[in-house]
Amino acid sequence: MKGSLIALLVVALALAALALARGGGTFGAGLRAGGVQLGRILPVLLIAFLITGFIDVLLPPGLVEAWLSDASGWRGIGIAWLAGILTPGGSIIGMPLAAGLFQAGVGISVLVTYLTSVALLSVLRVPIELGFLGPRLTALRVLASLFLPPVAGLLARLAAPWIVGR
Repeated sequence: MKGSLIALLVVALALAALALARGGGTFGAGLRAGGVQLGRILPVLLIAFLITGFIDVLLPPGLVEAWLSDASGWRGIGIAWLAGILTPGGSIIGMPLAAGLFQAGVGISVLVTYLTSVALLSVLRVPIELGFLGPRLTALRVLASLFLPPVAGLLARLAAPWIVGR
């Protein structure tokens, strides 16, 4: 996390220096545009982090073990697949939730299934795609992506011992 923060800071500083070099109010316009985005996304992130905190303290370890651990098998993957589809807000909500679930002991295959499902199949994504791409291309993309979350979860289960040691 620390490395990612440093990398983002370096990119932001480089872009700020470029904007300053351009002049003509580019730097101020960039700050204003960033502030507008921050104002839009900050309330969503705050709520997502609150949800994550409550999940962390309220999710009983026995429930996690039975329903959402790697030992839960297809049941956990199926729950994660459906939960990813139903997560409102897509990845902006899904990422903090996944972090909280990971802290609560949810299995790697379940988390990867959930994150892949949120990214590819979120109920919020499909109506937006319909508007931009139309029904035929959206249907093709959804059908082509439908079974990718459980496949990603199963692949993660196989690779996890070598990558995350869990």
